[in-house]
Amino acid sequence: MIFLTNEHVEQVLDMTTCLRAMEEAYLELNEQRAGFRPRIDFYVPQEPHYYRWGTMEGASRKLGVVAIRMKSDILVWEKHGDLETEEKYCIRPGTYFGLIFLLSVRNGEPLALINDGYLQHMRVGACAGLGAKYLSRNNSKVLGMIGSGGMARTYATAIRQVRPIELIRVFSPTKDHREQYAREMKEKLKIEIEAVESADRAVKGADIVALTTDSLIPVIKADWLDAGMHVTNVRNNEAGPDILKRADVIARLGDSTMLLDHPPPNTIGGSDGMFAYFAGTDEEKQKIPRAPLREIDDARIGTIPNLMAGRWAGRTSDPQITFLNNSGTQGLQFAAVGGTVYELAKAKGLGHPLPLEWFVQNIRD
Repeated sequence: MIFLTNEHVEQVLDMTTCLRAMEEAYLELNEQRAGFRPRIDFYVPQEPHYYRWGTMEGASRKLGVVAIRMKSDILVWEKHGDLETEEKYCIRPGTYFGLIFLLSVRNGEPLALINDGYLQHMRVGACAGLGAKYLSRNNSKVLGMIGSGGMARTYATAIRQVRPIELIRVFSPTKDHREQYAREMKEKLKIEIEAVESADRAVKGADIVALTTDSLIPVIKADWLDAGMHVTNVRNNEAGPDILKRADVIARLGDSTMLLDHPPPNTIGGSDGMFAYFAGTDEEKQKIPRAPLREIDDARIGTIPNLMAGRWAGRTSDPQITFLNNSGTQGLQFAAVGGTVYELAKAKGLGHPLPLEWFVQNIRD
């Protein structure tokens, strides 16, 4: 058994590898040889903030692995003028806990513990890339980016691989952040990147629009969209009802929620459409921001795996506006990308060895 740090993962996982791993995982899902459990969160109020434990699981028979991704966060909801955001940390601002526990489905053996930071950004970006591959126009050349953090970097990298992007216009509220993003990504992608002063300037005239923020409220407006655009997000909150109404084609990755018709008293709908347990009072529950759009998780919406299998048409003409809700299938994503990273790292001799006897016992449960 090995422990893989973010530095180990970065040595073996590039976007080409990540896109291939996710596309193969969705093909395997269509063959009913892969599966996943949607994310479940557990909230515990800790005034003035809230604690959240989150897990999701997935399995790939091709890779012979099952993965569970675990997160331990303190949540802080903040207002910055007209903006509302969700910040998170573990122990103190700037440090985080996220692990992928990888196990063999062939003999049950624990294989690896993997830091999820770098892999997390890559797998979300790869899924945005697949959405662009299957839903955007083939000749898409201009990308409008809202946000300038880690997701904005992997979204741009993935979309650039599947479409001939020549220009990115990026907006985030902090001028230094968007200008730094423009400098870094221009060097990395070797294309023109312009830092702009407003969200509408980033969106108007773009072929593809990527929303990569921590916002709890919509960050774009429907009247900014032109015929033929493709829009994708990170959070349900980033696109309002007007965007869904304007879109001709709405897609999702797959199930992202576990919702009950009659949930028990200690449960809620999570802040990003996830099913969540709750250790607190009804009054405390009301303080958790809710995703404003339940319809964005409608099971009747077409999925990227369905599109790949030919069970759904997706975009059928260039003038259509398409929208991908880039959530769902998270557990499978961690199994697919985590399993691939494990094999590549093992082949290179990477990782800190962990004694197997720390994890395997001789007392039957």
